[in-house]
Amino acid sequence: MSKERFMFEGSSVALVTPFKDGNLDEAKLAELVELQIAGGTSAIVPCGTTGESATLSHDEHRRVIELVIRFAKKRVRVLAGTGSNSTHEAVELTKHARSAGADGALLITPYYNKPTQRGLVEHFRAVARAVDLPLVLYNVPGRTGVNMMPSAVIELARSERNIVGIKEASGDVDQATEIVAAVGDAFTVLSGDDSLTLPLLAVGARGAISVLANLVPKDVAALVAAWNKGDAAEARRLHLKTYPLARALFLETNPIPVKTAMGWLDLCSPEMRLPLVPPEKENAGKLEKALRDYGLIGPRRAHAATLGGL
Repeated sequence: MSKERFMFEGSSVALVTPFKDGNLDEAKLAELVELQIAGGTSAIVPCGTTGESATLSHDEHRRVIELVIRFAKKRVRVLAGTGSNSTHEAVELTKHARSAGADGALLITPYYNKPTQRGLVEHFRAVARAVDLPLVLYNVPGRTGVNMMPSAVIELARSERNIVGIKEASGDVDQATEIVAAVGDAFTVLSGDDSLTLPLLAVGARGAISVLANLVPKDVAALVAAWNKGDAAEARRLHLKTYPLARALFLETNPIPVKTAMGWLDLCSPEMRLPLVPPEKENAGKLEKALRDYGLIGPRRAHAATLGGL
C-alpha cells in the first residue's frame, strides 16, 4: 500500500493568511509556520477557507504557497489549497503547487456552479490525471452549496491512485463512516470540523485539518495522537477541553473569529479582507469568554496572558 495514502494523517492546521495594511504580511507568516512546527502540527495547509483564498489574487495565492514551503523547510508536510470552481484553474493551481515543492494539494468541491455528483467525479479525475501529486478532496457543503456524496468519493478513491484522502466537513458522521467502511485503510479521512474530530476518529478518520490549531496546536496534535495511541480517555479529555473554544470559532463565518482571536493574542493582525468584517459585539464577547475560560487570555483582553496549550 502506498505511503502516500497516510502522508497527511495526524493534526494539520488550516493556516490563516496574515495581512498588514491590505498586503500579505510575510514576516508574520514565517512566525506562524514556526509556531505550528513547535506545536507538533504534522502538516500545514495554506490557502484554504481559513486562509481567505477567495480574496487572494492568483499572484498572492502562489506566493503564500511558495513561502510556506520555504519556511517549513521540509520539517512538516505542506498541503497546498489549490481548489477552484473552474477545473482548468484548479489544474493550473495544482501544477504550480507541485512545481513549488508542495507535498500535496487540497481541492475543494467546485462552488456556486453546483455540479452533479458525476460532474464532481469528472472534475477531480481531471485534476488527478493532469498533475502527479497526492490530492486530498475537501467536502464542505455549507460553504460550497454542493455535498459530495460517499459514492462519488469512493469511486475516486478506488480509481485514482493519487487521490489519497478527503477533508470531510459536511458535519455528517455517517458520511465519513460510509467512506471508511468502503475503502478502509486505502484512503485517509480527515476531520474538517474541530468539534467533530474525536467522533470522526472513532469511526476511522486518521486525523484533522484544524482551524483550532491556529490557536492551540499542541492540544489538537495531542488529541489526535492520544486516540491513535489507543488512549481514549486522554483523547476524550482533550475533546471536552477544546470543544467550547472550537464551537466559539464558528460563532460567525470562519475565519472571522479565529483571526479576531489571533489579533487579541498578538499572533497576527486581525485584519481580514472584505466582505469579511469583525464580529458583532455579542459574538466578540462570547469568543473572549471562551478564550479566557481556556486560559489563553487574562482579565484584560488587551494584554494576552500565557498562551496555554501552545
